[in-house]
Amino acid sequence: MDDTTASHSATPVSPEILAAFGTAATAVISDNLARLPGAVGLRPFHRGGTMVGRALTVRTAAGDNLAIHKALELIQPGDVVVVDGGGDTSRALVGEIMASIAKSRGAAGMVIDGAIRDAKALSRSDFPCFARAAIHRGPYKNGPGESNVPVTIGGMVVHPGDIVVGDEDGVVAFPPAIAADLLKAVQGQEAHEAEVLRSIAEGRYVGAYAR
Repeated sequence: MDDTTASHSATPVSPEILAAFGTAATAVISDNLARLPGAVGLRPFHRGGTMVGRALTVRTAAGDNLAIHKALELIQPGDVVVVDGGGDTSRALVGEIMASIAKSRGAAGMVIDGAIRDAKALSRSDFPCFARAAIHRGPYKNGPGESNVPVTIGGMVVHPGDIVVGDEDGVVAFPPAIAADLLKAVQGQEAHEAEVLRSIAEGRYVGAYAR
């Protein structure tokens, strides 16, 4: 199957809410999602910083990046290209050139459940790129693949248009319909944790149960 129709979730999310998630830790977001969602086994390969955007999903055959090339034509500003490569790390699906194309078209980052290459170049870049591993071996370009379908990334299901956040701890995604309520809960926990840290620094901490 080869579906390259551009599609996003119809649920609107304000730019202010998206920007607020850009300063939230994935650990705190995960805590407020019952600690259930989250991609296992992926790590950042870029220089650092938080990624936040809407999911442009891609599913591809192991070791093949033809569908990713096609998906690059669908990028809208703020998209996170989320690639279900089946967790295969025998061949790189994305490298410096494809990451540069995605960045030039306004993508907010890339999440690859598979391998990347050009790790040295990507490590010097501020463009967010998360993957399972790095390897020099290049991909096939035969297909099949599809875009804008539900995918699984490190055990986490991601739907087209989901909000995706990534930082040094990993990647988490959630439906836009819960974004506003989730943000309030995240900000509440952040305020609580900030007070705990102040109490430690000031010698007032009395061993309250840590979240």
